[in-house]
Amino acid sequence: LPNLLFYGPPGTGKTSTILAAARELYGPELFRQRVLELNASDERGIQVIREKVKSFAQLTASGSRSDGKVCPPFKIVILDEADSMTSAAQAALRRTMEKESKTTRFCLICNYISRIIEPLTSRCSKFRFKPLSDKIQQQRLLDVSEKEHVKISSEAVSYLVKVSEGDLRKAITFLQSATRLMGGKEITEKIVTEIAGVIPKETTDELLSVCWSGSFEKLETLAKNLINEGYAVAQLVNQLHDTVVESEDYSDKQKSVIVEKLAEVDKCLADGADEYLQLMGLCALVMQQLTQNT
Repeated sequence: LPNLLFYGPPGTGKTSTILAAARELYGPELFRQRVLELNASDERGIQVIREKVKSFAQLTASGSRSDGKVCPPFKIVILDEADSMTSAAQAALRRTMEKESKTTRFCLICNYISRIIEPLTSRCSKFRFKPLSDKIQQQRLLDVSEKEHVKISSEAVSYLVKVSEGDLRKAITFLQSATRLMGGKEITEKIVTEIAGVIPKETTDELLSVCWSGSFEKLETLAKNLINEGYAVAQLVNQLHDTVVESEDYSDKQKSVIVEKLAEVDKCLADGADEYLQLMGLCALVMQQLTQNT
């Protein structure tokens, strides 16, 4: 087993994979002694790496499993969410990784590989976990629903998969919330839409058709309604992006101007700008783009 580096979007099974592998290797009783798991929420500064990890790594590992299976002669250190470690702490790992390679293997887990320093990535075998395919997610959700006796329509399952964008953890959380909300009744696509905070397609279509109409008064009313309904503008930005990019009704130039504005609005919202003003600014630009040719 080499040192491992697992990276990819959240909810795709990185931590589960290494924990399952470790349990497989050591069995339930040796698992506790042989595996050190440090998460982002634990203290992981340079001091801890030097003391805790080093002292764990220096212990020799021998012995066999009680069920007689062969036990590997090394321990595993799992550093979850390694991209939130300081570069100093990451640098302190380099030497330990090499010196203790006889008795210890490291598994780093992160979402963004670019935040791991180069010397560490070159010491590990890299595995990228891609967002889970729709088919796998559907299967898993149906499996969970069956075991938990949850009634759910097939449209709702495929919609759950769509809104969670390859993140199985997110999909299961939505399923859980929907079950609580319905209290044993069948979960439908409409319920999933409400829980996920997705803006219904009719609403986004209506917004775009008002932009086509060129009436600023109508736009103002609709924007106010959207905000009052409690929809998040950041969510609207994501959905408008998909609609505009896939649509045939816009010229390439219009698309590029609109998408650039979407990016600006997204940035402003992330910085805490006023949702209503950003929404109006965005829609006014879309309206200007759509109506200036006619």
